[in-house]
Amino acid sequence: LGPLRSGPPLAALGAGLLSRHTDALARGDALASEITNDGWIERLHRATLPRITPEEAGRNLAAISAGHDLTLFAYYTPDYVGHRGTWAEAVEALERLDRCLAGVLDGLPADTLLVVASDHGNIEDTTREHTLNPALGLVAGPGHAAVAGRLEHLWDVPHMILEVLGVGR
Repeated sequence: LGPLRSGPPLAALGAGLLSRHTDALARGDALASEITNDGWIERLHRATLPRITPEEAGRNLAAISAGHDLTLFAYYTPDYVGHRGTWAEAVEALERLDRCLAGVLDGLPADTLLVVASDHGNIEDTTREHTLNPALGLVAGPGHAAVAGRLEHLWDVPHMILEVLGVGR
C-alpha cells in the first residue's frame, strides 16, 4: 500500500495534477498541508526545505492562485486534532490557519475570489467525533457577498465554483 491520501490529493492524482512536491515547496510554488513545511521536514526528513511562517505560506498560496483559474488547498490539521488532539492543539491549528489566511488576504490578486469551506464540525469538541454544528466558511474578493448569500450547505460549494468559472452553462 502507498501513502494514505484523502479526497483532494486523490482527485489531483487522478487528474494528473499532483505535481507539486519538495522542489516546489522549496521555491514557494506549493503549500504543505500543514502550512509551514514542518511535517515535510520532521516526518519526511526533507531537511533542505525552509521553515516558513503561516503568513509567508499564505502569500505563497495567493501568488500560486494568480496563475490559475482554480486553486485548491486542503488543511487537514483541524480535522486530525478534532479527532485525536487536545484543546491546546485545536487552538494552535486555528491560529495557524488564521495567520495563513492573513497572508492570503494580504497577497490575494484583486480579481481573485477566495472561498474557504469546512466539510464538517469537530474541532470545537475534541472529545468526540464529528459534531452536528454548522461548518465554517469564508468568502472574500470580487462578488463575495452574492456568492456567500448562495452558500447554505457544503454541497452548494462545487456548484458555486463551477458557476463562477463558467463551467456547465
